[in-house]
Amino acid sequence: MSTVSGLPAHVLLVHFIVVLAPLTAILVIVCGLWPAVRRRLVWPTLVLAVVTTVLTPLTTDAGEWLEKHVARSATVHTHTELGDTMIYFSAALLVVALVVTAVHLRERKTDPSRALTLVVAALALVVATATIVQVYRIGESGSRAAWSDVITTTTSSAP
Repeated sequence: MSTVSGLPAHVLLVHFIVVLAPLTAILVIVCGLWPAVRRRLVWPTLVLAVVTTVLTPLTTDAGEWLEKHVARSATVHTHTELGDTMIYFSAALLVVALVVTAVHLRERKTDPSRALTLVVAALALVVATATIVQVYRIGESGSRAAWSDVITTTTSSAP
């Protein structure tokens, strides 16, 4: 996928990742820590994790296409390199969502051990936080790549 209605597909798809990955990460944390929420939101969280994981390579592929159609620069290269790492974070988030779902299914039959739920909660917290940080890093580098040559400092005269 290269363009959608004349716009680079990456510009459109990236907004899904910017919203869905942190949202999914927050839900994974909450589901990992709070059993009452886990009972209600574990399945939508798992679906969001799958969608995020599927959209990530589509977004990076569209970004690779866009990279070939813009001027080469260090900022674009940095953004591309960081963007290529997002699949690992999305996949890790999916794995943790699956583990949280497994805990939920186990809770329906028997109480899981306290140690297991603590390990899952810690894993959810670490992976989800790392995902949110990486989305921020990729987005920040992308905004630098897109806007660093456009924005200039100017002085305006006061009326």
